[in-house]
Amino acid sequence: MKKILVIGGSRYFGKGLVALERETGNEVTVLNRGSGIPPRGVAHLVADRDDEAGLLAALGERSFDVVFDQVCYTPRQARLARRVFAGRTGRYVMTSTMEVYDPAPPTSEALDYAEGKRQAEAVLGGESAFGVVAVRTAHVLGGGRAEFTGRLAHYTERIGAGTPVAVHEAPYPTSFIHHHEIARFLHWAGEQEFTGPVNAASHGELDVLGLGAAVGERLGRAPLYRTVGPGADDASPFSFDRAYAMDNGRATALGFGFGRLTDWLPEAIGETAAVLRADPARHRPPLTGAPRHQGGDRARH
Repeated sequence: MKKILVIGGSRYFGKGLVALERETGNEVTVLNRGSGIPPRGVAHLVADRDDEAGLLAALGERSFDVVFDQVCYTPRQARLARRVFAGRTGRYVMTSTMEVYDPAPPTSEALDYAEGKRQAEAVLGGESAFGVVAVRTAHVLGGGRAEFTGRLAHYTERIGAGTPVAVHEAPYPTSFIHHHEIARFLHWAGEQEFTGPVNAASHGELDVLGLGAAVGERLGRAPLYRTVGPGADDASPFSFDRAYAMDNGRATALGFGFGRLTDWLPEAIGETAAVLRADPARHRPPLTGAPRHQGGDRARH
């Protein structure tokens, strides 16, 4: 049995990670600002990760075999983590993002996010007192109520209603991963000994037209599109005018078996469509434009 700390872990695939660690028989602690109560059998520490004194007070004398950091977004947070967890853990798994590869983020917000993640990775990986893994996750999707970001619902609602989807003229493919799969990957990464950055993505790339076709096939509706120019603010999520896909070769060589995007995407679309039918307002995306941030983990974990 290992002692596990999950920083964040109150939403989306962070909840799946907590459940996996508990099911494995590990002693699990969740640390957050009180935004979500962990399940029974999981200890709960309430602290603001940006408050070093408060974080130290909440941790007390506790130490952990593995720390999973779901919400490290800046080099300042990374430096604080290096100080606080030195001598408290032997392995630190940071959830990063495929955004670190993006050479041209579409907005200043995305630029700040991508650069923050790049710098946080560098800080944690530089002469840390513990082994560090930076999991660069692909765009995370999940069906039904799990997909609260509204990105998959953006397509499901529009195509189902016959509303055109805004896409680039020649969109590039990108990478995806199911929320259950990324939870499994993080759990697996915590049990290994390798360090450094590693990409996590299901096998198979898909561009926005392929995604629209998959949604249309599941719904029985032919998708409609309208073309936008390079750098347009109203392009739909996952429409890219630049190369934006990841190679999962390192993780595969290290022994993780990824599933195929085409195997889980239809079910995720169907689950999202069912939720929209039951509660149309729950996942409704903007009527004009779309969420511009495309990141794998920007939606809180």
